[in-house]
Amino acid sequence: MISLLLYPALVLGAATTYLFCRFVEHIVSTDLALQHVPGPRPSSFIWGEEWLLYHSTPGSYYVRWHQQYGKVLRFTGAFGHQVLSITDPRAIKYILSEAVFEFPKPKGVRAWFKATLGEGILWVEGKEAHERQRRALAPALSQRSVRNLVPIFYDTSAKLAAQWMKVIDNSRSDEAEIEVTKWAGRFALDTVGCAAFSYDFDCLSGGPHALAESMDGLTNNENKTSSFYMRALFWIFPAILSIGDKGEMIRKSKLELGNIASKMWRDAKVAGDLNGKNLMSIILRNEAKFPTHKMNEEELVAQMRTTISAAFEPVSAIIAWTLYELALNVRLQNELREEVLAAGLGDPSYDDLTSNLLLLDAVLREVLRLHPPILENHHEAAETISVPLSEPIAGTSDAYLVIPKGTILEIPVNVVQTDPDVWGSDAEIFRPERWFERKKQGLRHEREILAFSEGPRSCIGKNFALCEIKSLIITLLRQFSFTCPYEIEAFQSFVIRPRIKGQGPSSLPLIVRKV
Repeated sequence: MISLLLYPALVLGAATTYLFCRFVEHIVSTDLALQHVPGPRPSSFIWGEEWLLYHSTPGSYYVRWHQQYGKVLRFTGAFGHQVLSITDPRAIKYILSEAVFEFPKPKGVRAWFKATLGEGILWVEGKEAHERQRRALAPALSQRSVRNLVPIFYDTSAKLAAQWMKVIDNSRSDEAEIEVTKWAGRFALDTVGCAAFSYDFDCLSGGPHALAESMDGLTNNENKTSSFYMRALFWIFPAILSIGDKGEMIRKSKLELGNIASKMWRDAKVAGDLNGKNLMSIILRNEAKFPTHKMNEEELVAQMRTTISAAFEPVSAIIAWTLYELALNVRLQNELREEVLAAGLGDPSYDDLTSNLLLLDAVLREVLRLHPPILENHHEAAETISVPLSEPIAGTSDAYLVIPKGTILEIPVNVVQTDPDVWGSDAEIFRPERWFERKKQGLRHEREILAFSEGPRSCIGKNFALCEIKSLIITLLRQFSFTCPYEIEAFQSFVIRPRIKGQGPSSLPLIVRKV
């Protein structure tokens, strides 16, 4: 008779063996089904291409591979799992717009969002569940709502500018070196706090701030070996997100955000402001008007965590890259400053931000094109599915690709947005003028900019983010000029951040001078 003490160990061992066998079976079947798809041979038996991707310039191998193998290729991840990389425009349209709910986020990505944010709109899958959550958030991020929030964007921009002016004054000269990425993150947090929740995080006071440091620390340490293991393995073993120091950091950040979100929601319910213009008031109004749309507190807190996080990481990265590109090009910076000053002494309106500041719009479009904050758009085939292609895979005549159930696929945004066939031979060069040339020539391609994705699951806060960033750039250009004395490189944390070449965490020290 088996000892009762040994029984749990035997059950665990049997379960582990079963799961491992199923994993191997899936790897073998997927490999056979995709054997006609070209791609690089694995550079590591254990890690596949993950080591190369992690330790190289973000996106560089995707560019190299697609130049060599075409618009559809496969590569190997950790422990042999297959990944499809797709830049074919017909396939992208099908995946993102036509059959979007057949391609959910991979299990590892969903586990990350659940562990860090909860079961909010970035985690939820399925048409009905997603549309329910999107309906709850969309009114607060609509064009009408963002129009009303523009004064708040300028207010937080002025607070950041005042802090920079204080730094320069304390230097007893007309200029000072300022580390931009820290301030960009704090600006993004204060803006979403005030605009979405009427809550002042007070991140721009200049002192230490627990929330800002917690959120920054969660993803701004990707140079550590432990971060590589987590990134390489969470696709196939999502439970790794709960292990070790990184797992503890994830729990701490989620708790910190959750405590703040719960307090904001309780305060909003006590205030009972149904006539406000922020996210909280709009949610309260919708609940009163449509009781069936009502979310419980756990769901609401998850949405609030998600809103704060989405407003922090991508926005702060875009701000940093915009200031970096302006710091490299004094002529462009001066031309943009002239456009801003010509708009008048008052703060440009929502209509000005969206339609009338043409050079500012072109600069931001070019930043999004060359520095997309999210490098890869990841999905997983929910079932075995046939995907249409604009051209057959090399060596075949098939105008479609059958993707086995469970296959992870990714759309490398940087490859799509620097395609020479679309953008010309200078596709790798930062040149905002190209947007005027394209408009004059009547050029318009689908999926020109995928930085916010597209289709039913595109970024709901795109308009909010673009207006807030433009408001900040306008405010800063009126008061400062920028130069960059360091060699800067891109590195991948959760988003693509800048840093001084060879260093660890994000860093963008600029020489900021009064004008």
